[in-house]
Amino acid sequence: MLKVWKWYQNCLAVHPVKTQIISSGLIWGCGDIAAQTVTHYTAQKRRQISIILVFPQCSSAELALHNSVRVDEDEELKINWRRVATTSLFGFGFVGPVGHFWYEGLDQVMKSRLHLQPKSMRFVASKVALDGIIFGPLDLLVFFSYMGFSSGKSATQVKEDVKRDFIPAFVLEGGIWPLLQVANFRFVPVRYQLLYVNLFCLLDSCFLSWVEQQQDAPWKQWFKSFLAMEEESQGG
Repeated sequence: MLKVWKWYQNCLAVHPVKTQIISSGLIWGCGDIAAQTVTHYTAQKRRQISIILVFPQCSSAELALHNSVRVDEDEELKINWRRVATTSLFGFGFVGPVGHFWYEGLDQVMKSRLHLQPKSMRFVASKVALDGIIFGPLDLLVFFSYMGFSSGKSATQVKEDVKRDFIPAFVLEGGIWPLLQVANFRFVPVRYQLLYVNLFCLLDSCFLSWVEQQQDAPWKQWFKSFLAMEEESQGG
């Protein structure tokens, strides 16, 4: 493990942008595989629950028969490698290069232009705020738009998907990423900050892929109805 870390440090020192691009692409691809796995087994569990609700009067033997038939239909997990490649390309083409220059540039702005003391409370808080206001929403917007267009959807369909997925993902991530970024900007050297983010992006890419797969799930409809109520109250 130590040898791998030293090899990574050497690659980062010699080819920083290329190293960030490759590592980001690999991590986002792994995240999508995890997302497909979670979605598959979650769907199986949901079907089992629906069988119990639909056949409440069945005997245990009959219920087991229904359950085995329904589960066997989708028991085997088949990874969509085309989607894995598509998600990996997002890591290669956006997260790696943009993330590298974002964290380097953000650090320079804090030090050179705002003249904030590194690792101070204002320094960390300013970074977290700018990251959440600029990079976070941009990352979500590009991800959902890219996944939509790459699957062959029209601009109108992509727009509707972004409207459906962006707010739920932004709200849910907004309660987690600021806390992670406080530790990142406070304790992690700038050159390793994207690696830190990418390690958590293994979960984040899984989460975003899962959100994108959920289509018009009821919990998304709740966000949509809540925003509609807010707009009506403001309009009234």
